[in-house]
Amino acid sequence: MAGLFALLRSNPKVAVAALTLSAAGTGALLRDEGSVNRVYLDVGGIPTVCVGHTVTVKRTPVGAQFSDAECSMLLKSDTAHAQAGVKAAVRVPITQQQYDSLFSFTFNVGNSALASSTLVRKLNSGDCRGAAAEFPRWVNVQGRYSQGLANRRARERAAFEEHC
Repeated sequence: MAGLFALLRSNPKVAVAALTLSAAGTGALLRDEGSVNRVYLDVGGIPTVCVGHTVTVKRTPVGAQFSDAECSMLLKSDTAHAQAGVKAAVRVPITQQQYDSLFSFTFNVGNSALASSTLVRKLNSGDCRGAAAEFPRWVNVQGRYSQGLANRRARERAAFEEHC
């Protein structure tokens, strides 16, 4: 592990396969997603629980309660899934901060959206600033502008672009 930290200090951009979600990235995710132990409908009307989990609660009644342990297991699974999406889509070296930003974006929009996005296409072609400029395009929920998403994308972009 000490070797990885030395590598990151000397060359902050590394292959995405060598990266994993940082504590700062986890903190940002918790700030942006929040955590609610009961099923609720998000701004898009999608049943959601815990830390932005939607996949397995589509048919769960609104108001159903989940324990902290259940939320922790869902978060672990969801973060692994989003990290796999970033690792599958990104083919160029990036920094830890860029990884965390892409993770947050992917956790929110999904792996397939990242994989087919202009953002990742520009990043993989070496256009880091062009990729950063794509974050603000992802601020709508069902075609309607969301100030909350605009704020989140601005934070993700700023963190990502700092290392372009």
